[in-house]
Amino acid sequence: MSKKEGKDEQKPKPKVHKDLQGFDVSIDQFGEITSNMRIEKINEFLDKNVDDKKLAERDDYDEMKKGKKKKK
Repeated sequence: MSKKEGKDEQKPKPKVHKDLQGFDVSIDQFGEITSNMRIEKINEFLDKNVDDKKLAERDDYDEMKKGKKKKK
């Protein structure tokens, strides 16, 4: 075990939103992102809690956000 690996184990886990409790993501030796949570669940959380900056300029953004209008 290298010195660097020992330091990672001592780090405290960051605080996360209650909906993402237990979420863990890492990058393996081949550069692949691995996670213990389904990407669909992560996307649902982001859709609900994060505003889309590109769509915010649209006139009908608030209505789309509430789900009154379907996306074109």
